[in-house]
Amino acid sequence: MRDVIVIGAGPAGLAGAIACAGYGLKVTVVDEFLKPGGRLLGQLHEEPSGKWWNGIKESHRLHREAENLMVEIRCGASVYNLEKNDDMWNVHTSMGTLEAPYVLVATGAAEYPIPIPGWTLPGVMSIGAAQVMTNVHRVQVGKKGIIIGANILAFAILNELQIAGIHVDRVVLPEKNELSQKAGEPEEVMKSLLGAAHLAPSPLLRAGSRLMKNGNLRRIGLNFYPKKGMNVNGTSLQLRKAALEILGNDKVEGVRIADIDSSGNIVPGSDSIYDADFVCIAGGLYPLAELVAVAGCPFEYVPELGGHVPLHSDKMETPLPGLFVAGNITGIESGKIAIAQGTTAGYSIVLQANGRKESPGVNQMLQDAIQNVKTVRNQASIQFNPDIKRGREKMSQLWEEKYPETYRANTQKTTG
Repeated sequence: MRDVIVIGAGPAGLAGAIACAGYGLKVTVVDEFLKPGGRLLGQLHEEPSGKWWNGIKESHRLHREAENLMVEIRCGASVYNLEKNDDMWNVHTSMGTLEAPYVLVATGAAEYPIPIPGWTLPGVMSIGAAQVMTNVHRVQVGKKGIIIGANILAFAILNELQIAGIHVDRVVLPEKNELSQKAGEPEEVMKSLLGAAHLAPSPLLRAGSRLMKNGNLRRIGLNFYPKKGMNVNGTSLQLRKAALEILGNDKVEGVRIADIDSSGNIVPGSDSIYDADFVCIAGGLYPLAELVAVAGCPFEYVPELGGHVPLHSDKMETPLPGLFVAGNITGIESGKIAIAQGTTAGYSIVLQANGRKESPGVNQMLQDAIQNVKTVRNQASIQFNPDIKRGREKMSQLWEEKYPETYRANTQKTTG
């Protein structure tokens, strides 16, 4: 009989499985992809320290550690339902139904689609798909491309495409409308990019980015932002241009792009056609949380965390007994933070499964893990949302307000 089922073999899921198995719990991990690793499999970037973050190597490390602890990993299995039956959780998968008293849901995030005329043409893909094709499958996505959408994820993957020798000609915004929302507003885009200003490729850009944190200066800067854009390692970042249509007959052949003013409004008669054989649409990420919704977990809308997220404590528990969450399902952050959250969730499960008296030292391990999440967050080189800390504080306050008895009991357990 298994003790824990982990849904998702990404950084959070594997880390949670390792923490549970390290204390003797029998763990099964389920993932729909062909191999474990999740989003780690496509990540490759240089950090400010000069060290390289290689997601494939990190996923291999976690995979080996989990296997050494006898964690069962089932890949190629999709989970379509999650329900509680007495004291057991039933996890319904394409390979049959699994049962355990504890479940950790670490399903990660999905990309927002931004519909653009012509987006069904072969050669159009999400920015995440370009990352997977390049770094995981080693497939060249094209020879000359255009990215539509300027956000932290787009620039992280742009760098990976450049490293692979793939030419991205320019980055432009989507046309401002109800579907693109803030992604089509130059000032909002510039504000969001300031969270990665320290990674700009030149001292001039870094200095200018710091100045742009002032709202008035940012608006002035947008008025004088060059129409030709600013060079980012050979790719032109064009915050004053928007994509109106992706062109082609049987495949992508180009993009019709127009000038926009500082508010994102199209300048009439300014459109031109730019050649491209592939297009990446970067709409950003949102928590992939449908499965816990099916299970009946309450949600809260916290924009700083990426949208609607399951209500959870700092210990990664939900209001449903035996159900835990970790990683991007709780808010959009980096792989390192997902690992730290997964470890926290694992120790929380151990504490409940084995009991405090039977698990000496786990209380302290849990306290340290909770603190480590905050430490890793403070040291993060990239933040997908500059207000992520405020979002985490909101979630803690919501948990305390709605479940004060559980909050007090948990505080006593982790400080006693």
